[in-house]
Amino acid sequence: MPFLDVAILPLRAIQAVFSIIVLGLTAYIIDVYRGPGGYASWTPDSVDFMLFTSIWTLLAVAYLTLAPSRFPAAAHKFAIIGVEAVTMIFWFAAWVAVASWWGNVWHGAGRHPVWSSGVAAIVFSAFIWLAFVVTTVVAALHVRGTSRNNTAPPPQMQGV
Repeated sequence: MPFLDVAILPLRAIQAVFSIIVLGLTAYIIDVYRGPGGYASWTPDSVDFMLFTSIWTLLAVAYLTLAPSRFPAAAHKFAIIGVEAVTMIFWFAAWVAVASWWGNVWHGAGRHPVWSSGVAAIVFSAFIWLAFVVTTVVAALHVRGTSRNNTAPPPQMQGV
């Protein structure tokens, strides 16, 4: 799959950059809620979870990018697919939870900066989820295409 060899690293970059964007947007939302003169002394759990997921993703992308090339012993194919799948599920849960809460609470708020930041965070989160769907499928295809005793990472991830 020569296309996948070329596509994995740009997808990792997109995952990292979009995760940093979501990190900033959710941190802004949390600051507006909890900061001086904020809306409340609490923030929605779904927004907090999205913040956690963006931080988790930065750690996961670092592992998924560096482990196959620098630390091959830590790049077991089942560990890679596990990290991919968990991160994909986290992003799905995060953007769906925030989107469902956001539509109910901020209905009609249209031009408020916090509302716009939340919508942007939801959209970027959905794109990150799609990127992780693709990379999880690639990892699953690698696991399916190799023997059970072959623990090497996918070839397109070895030279990263």
